[in-house]
Amino acid sequence: MAKAVAEGVKEIEGAEVDLHRIAETLPESVLAKMGAVEAQKAFAHVPVADPHNFANYDAVILGTPTRFGLPSAQVKTYLDALGQIWAQNTAVGKVASCWSSTASQHGGQESTILAVHHTFLHLGMVIVGLPYTCTDQFGHDEVKGGSPYGATTIAGGDGSRLPSEAELRMAQFQGKHVTSIAKKLAA
Repeated sequence: MAKAVAEGVKEIEGAEVDLHRIAETLPESVLAKMGAVEAQKAFAHVPVADPHNFANYDAVILGTPTRFGLPSAQVKTYLDALGQIWAQNTAVGKVASCWSSTASQHGGQESTILAVHHTFLHLGMVIVGLPYTCTDQFGHDEVKGGSPYGATTIAGGDGSRLPSEAELRMAQFQGKHVTSIAKKLAA
């Protein structure tokens, strides 16, 4: 999903994209019990997001797994570290957006994105979602995520389901849409 968002960003002339991951906060022993060690290794080459650099961007598109209808603790820890950004008002007027992944179709995709929006609003950011001009949101021919709040995917309880083509198109659309608005605001 993150790669699809990044591809959408690149569709806007002059736009640059940096892909980062949120730091893991669980010990490796816990990750091993969850079967998540291999997943962690697969993304080890992606740099960890530094909260101090948050305001250096015209737009931030944050992805989060869902935990009980809320962002994961790792994402919440990252957002909680943005206190200096808030205190210095350095994100005010910048664009923010969020996408999510859940284990099940009704796993709280929208509530998770809305929870992240709370932080974006406190930072004074302009929230951009996924408008219905992204028509992949329509239809009931397949199980898929996505809503006006942002692109989403359903990973399955064991993480075995990959994003569908429709979910990837929504993520790419969101990246392009957010970047086009950020470019207009920056002008």
